[in-house]
Amino acid sequence: MTAEARTPLEELPGEVMMWVLIVSELLVFGAGLAAFLGVRIADPAGFAAAQDTLHRTAAGVNTLVLVTSGYLAARATLWAGDLRHGRSALALVTAAALGVAFVVLKALEFRDLAMQGIGTETHAFYTFYFLLTGFHAAHVVAGVLILLLVAVWNSHRNVEVAGSFWHMVDLVWVLLFPVIYLLR
Repeated sequence: MTAEARTPLEELPGEVMMWVLIVSELLVFGAGLAAFLGVRIADPAGFAAAQDTLHRTAAGVNTLVLVTSGYLAARATLWAGDLRHGRSALALVTAAALGVAFVVLKALEFRDLAMQGIGTETHAFYTFYFLLTGFHAAHVVAGVLILLLVAVWNSHRNVEVAGSFWHMVDLVWVLLFPVIYLLR
């Protein structure tokens, strides 16, 4: 007896439509980052000066928060697969709580910049900064809601799908953080 051959799409964890969403979101963020880098070439000094107003430490903490959250989402997937749904749900709720912490830190950073009179019209850097990080924060909020829903309707398949989305959110931040906050 031979095993039925599986297509590459059937090998993906979760649902194909979630992967369509993930790929499309990665393309959107990739285009935004490419535009950011393209405009930066024309004004490296202005971008560097604007970048110096950002809170690199808070962004670094946010990176640790999201990576830890991603780890918990991965553990939740393993535990759901082993039918340890209680542990899986707890990991998902904790991952969601870390997502909320990320959004709170990001909101505080936005507020601080606004209090300095900095907005999307201040400089091209800030236009990209607010658009890219704000769009990412919206994805974090969506991901938090997905994680909480899946913590309630906890099955291996559901956790796998939610985890795939959450890892995309992590990946995007791991790309945004160095380009926006560190690249000189």
